[in-house]
Amino acid sequence: MKHQRLDAIRELLSNSLVANQDELRRKLRRRGIHVTQATLSRDIHELRLSKGPGGYALPNGNGSHGAAPAVQDDGPPSVEEMIESFGLRARQAMNQVVVATVMGGAQPLAAALDHEGWPEVVGTVAGDDTVLVICPDPRRANEVEARLRTMLES
Repeated sequence: MKHQRLDAIRELLSNSLVANQDELRRKLRRRGIHVTQATLSRDIHELRLSKGPGGYALPNGNGSHGAAPAVQDDGPPSVEEMIESFGLRARQAMNQVVVATVMGGAQPLAAALDHEGWPEVVGTVAGDDTVLVICPDPRRANEVEARLRTMLES
């Protein structure tokens, strides 16, 4: 199990930005790997991960996409990254979609949705742990909900 967990950490870091331990723990949990903070700290130490302004990084030469985080760090995070980090569930209500997030995750998710410029999204309103996504009609809201649910389940 430990080797699978370490491999999952390497894969996550080589394919996406991970800002902190809690985010790494959530990403692992979405892959079915439940880990305590103490175990995760030991894993980080064992993998010799470094932490900079962009988050955790694999040591040089260890990871298939060593340059990927620097490229991704140039632009704002994608909706996929924000959903993976903060999203909990999505539910349609008429021409709107209500997205529940972890505390403090609503505003980064709303900003990512606004930045992506999905044609089905008129705008967003964010609180601390809820994003209201406004769509022009119920059909498009259904499309947005389905798209977000797919991201949440992956």
